[in-house]
Amino acid sequence: MKALVCVGPHQAHIEERPRPEPREGEVLIRMRRVGICGTDYHIFDGSQPFFTYPRLIGHELSGEIAEAPEGSGLAPGDIVTVNPYLPCGTCVACRRGRPNCCSRISVLGVHADGGMAEYMTAPLHAVIPTPGLSLDHAAMVEFLAIGAHAVRRAAIEPGARVLVTGAGPIGIGCALFARIAGAAEVTLLDRSARRLATAAEAFGFTDGVIAGPEATEQLEARTGGEMFDYLFDATGNIQAMNAGLANLAHAGTYVLVGLNRDTLSFPDPEFHKRETTLLASRNALSADFEQVVAAIRDGTIPIDRFLTHRVALAEAPAALPGLIAVQESVLKALVTI
Repeated sequence: MKALVCVGPHQAHIEERPRPEPREGEVLIRMRRVGICGTDYHIFDGSQPFFTYPRLIGHELSGEIAEAPEGSGLAPGDIVTVNPYLPCGTCVACRRGRPNCCSRISVLGVHADGGMAEYMTAPLHAVIPTPGLSLDHAAMVEFLAIGAHAVRRAAIEPGARVLVTGAGPIGIGCALFARIAGAAEVTLLDRSARRLATAAEAFGFTDGVIAGPEATEQLEARTGGEMFDYLFDATGNIQAMNAGLANLAHAGTYVLVGLNRDTLSFPDPEFHKRETTLLASRNALSADFEQVVAAIRDGTIPIDRFLTHRVALAEAPAALPGLIAVQESVLKALVTI
């Protein structure tokens, strides 16, 4: 079978590999769509902190069941997605019902080979049926589950003011689920006017602010100087993450969704006087995947508006640098297999 393997920074190619054979408790999936996300871009450019080369990448997955264990409830041809966060099941986080931050987690496409190939195997417990969803839609469940999980972590109070920093796919996912959770106002902050325009036109987030010297004054004006009850950082940019505290209201909650290898630092007086709640949000839980599938199925999430680019598997290695170069115009790119 053909598989896309990243062998080092800025080095990816298509390899011929044996088709995997499912072991006991595993499912064989004929892969059909794989989303490309920020993690994949960071893998390609060498800035992903939890990664070792070479690796078959891809963790935003959809495909059709090829083989499934008897009694699994799955049949050949069923469209499924995969929860790519494989926990150990025994560590302290797993025992507390938090497998998304398992101390020995294996993430498909990062710690273990992923699904940007013609076939893959996955544990039965990680396979999520998506009845009523197309292959395109099923491939976009995972990144939206990241936003759903972040909002679930925050426990937004109805009527709250929310600021999302970073208007890429994860940020827009956070904004969508904040709106679903009952936020009265959702404001987006981004360096890119183009991304803010896309968020307004495609998803109705018309309150966008361009990051820069005048941003603080504009954010203060929107909130009567009180700033925001909840702040979600989806940039993964350490400068933005460090600066975000200034945009948070007293008694506010700051949720770090993005990931960066550098050190996070705040001035303690500013952090302390707000009695800030600081949360990290990592990966997603099965309940988040289920929430996203339901929201796509009932039309709450306008899923088709995310898809901006499509590329065939054979063309993907050559296409990656170009997609990275025009990230402002790429909301979601899908690899078709």
